[in-house]
Amino acid sequence: MDLTVENNLTQVATGTSFEIIGGTKLSGSIEPQGAKNEALQVLCTVLLTNERVIIENVPEIRDVLKLIELLEKMGVVVERIKANVYSFEASNVNMDYLQTKEFTNLAAALRGSIMIVGPLLARFGKASIPKPGGDKIGRRRLDTHFIGFQSLGAKFDFDGTENFFTVEAKELKGTYMHLDEASVTGTANIVMAAVMAKGTTTIYNAACEPYLQQLCKMLNAMGAKITGIGSNMLVIEGVEKMHGTQHRILPDMIEVGSFIGLAAMTQSELTIKNVGLQHLGIIPATFQRLGIKMEFRGDDIYIPAQEKYEIDTFIDGSILTIADQIWPGFTPDLISVILVTATQAVGTVLIHQKMFESRLFFVDKLIDMGAQIILCDPHRATVIGLGRKHPLKGIQMTSPDIRAGVALLIAAMSAKGKSVIHNIEQIDRGYERIDERLNALGAQIKRI
Repeated sequence: MDLTVENNLTQVATGTSFEIIGGTKLSGSIEPQGAKNEALQVLCTVLLTNERVIIENVPEIRDVLKLIELLEKMGVVVERIKANVYSFEASNVNMDYLQTKEFTNLAAALRGSIMIVGPLLARFGKASIPKPGGDKIGRRRLDTHFIGFQSLGAKFDFDGTENFFTVEAKELKGTYMHLDEASVTGTANIVMAAVMAKGTTTIYNAACEPYLQQLCKMLNAMGAKITGIGSNMLVIEGVEKMHGTQHRILPDMIEVGSFIGLAAMTQSELTIKNVGLQHLGIIPATFQRLGIKMEFRGDDIYIPAQEKYEIDTFIDGSILTIADQIWPGFTPDLISVILVTATQAVGTVLIHQKMFESRLFFVDKLIDMGAQIILCDPHRATVIGLGRKHPLKGIQMTSPDIRAGVALLIAAMSAKGKSVIHNIEQIDRGYERIDERLNALGAQIKRI
């Protein structure tokens, strides 16, 4: 492995806890990193070709660097050209490596590893993967991926004892399929398999997130023929060969939303630079419904310092509900952030997390900090905004997953006194040098 990549991975891993002194107002500007969810998809496209692929704006976070490490162990030649810019050449992929214990351990530790299956199946006619890890936010089934591969003509096998998936096909054939759910990673995986299938593949109920749109545009630049990009019906005309390209990853919409919530909670004046506004969907509008003021200045979002912000109601005066939905609805990855932001607003909101039954279980830490939250069931929480009458108080807590981790960090930064967040490896999986970047704005976060 390129020493710089290895050093980055080591650097990301240092420190197990954050010590935060809350109640500090931030000021200045911050730029979001490259989108984690897009990076995990587009990195896997390098397996479709033996030519060089250059990817820019790669977030150097734990999950992404682990995937790059996995690709290199498989025989992909990786070069870190400079910070956040990488070159890949998969001219000598070692398929035997997929049968090793090292591969099993590496791939099982990373949810994003599942997306190597589609491109390997397309190019080499076979692929294997252990049951991947990732956040403990509820059931995250893989049926959509493998049903899609079977529809293209692949044979599928699951070893329940070893938790190992295998797919194989002498030739993939285009077909019509209606996905059972609009899975982002499932759609991505099937698209990468279908680009080299014989004939035409139509995928209905396809995910249409900006990450997926970016993946399809990148694949087209590599020689694929995909139409319907941005809609829920993708039509893919199979090609015989894919070639190299250069691609730039979008700004991370989840970081943008996190920074909006952070500015409001800490009463800070912040400018979020180069946000990729046209790709943010209803994220800004959803935060505006909590009463957060913002100005759009070109591709920047300016958040003025606000002493208080008041939650909107529905037209008839009933309590506002914010629910996650498939794109172009509100992304589930920001439910934790919007919930914590509501705790210091004026008013009441019902947060409905539909997709994952364990994602709201971090609210007990917020309640311990003094937040007024009623956890109705695993999917719904009612937040009664305190309007800053009673500031949150600092406590010791543990981060259960990436998004809850950053929500707890936002809570701690707005709280009175000192907080300690353990298991910050979860936060490092999704946010690049978050402590350094926020400290540059005036935060007091120490990695211990």
